[in-house]
Amino acid sequence: MTKFRTIDLTFGAVFVCLMAIGANIAVWFPMLAVPIGGATVPLSLQTFFATIAGLMLGKRLGSFAMITYILVGVAGVPVFSQMKAGAMQLISPTGGFIISFIFVAFFAGLIAERIKKPSLPMYTLAAVVGLICNYGIGVTYMYLAMNTWLELQISYALAWSSMIPFLIKDTGLACLAAVFMVSLAKRVPSRWMSTAKAS
Repeated sequence: MTKFRTIDLTFGAVFVCLMAIGANIAVWFPMLAVPIGGATVPLSLQTFFATIAGLMLGKRLGSFAMITYILVGVAGVPVFSQMKAGAMQLISPTGGFIISFIFVAFFAGLIAERIKKPSLPMYTLAAVVGLICNYGIGVTYMYLAMNTWLELQISYALAWSSMIPFLIKDTGLACLAAVFMVSLAKRVPSRWMSTAKAS
């Protein structure tokens, strides 16, 4: 197994920073918190950046960057949503979404590594698979958390329906990630992309 090079670690660190920014963009720019149906839906870019990490860096380095992001937050740096930190965030109802970012980057990267030629359909597929991982793990975890240690009895359907505004937003961002990658892949030498993925 090839070791990470300094440049690989640098790329990974960039995505750790982007994840922290994406988690808290609505904190710095409150106008990006959109009222929908009486609730406020903050614009979060975490799923977008986790997907881009997988598409750009590949499954190994992309998922490593997400693991690092989580460890930084658990260590006490306020990089999670609403400037929060600590291991308790992982057992909160939304903790599953944080954990899922590892799988988002891994599976998006897994598909991206098999793309021989920049293709919008293939990058879209990779981004959508990452999105499915994000919500499949996140919503299921939230449902289990509420029905077990929080003792709030909700149905699985209700857990999913509460995520619809977020799902719509992240679906749009997943498509944007695919478009971005097609453009990037045409401008960045393929050798650079494959080097990061093969690490």
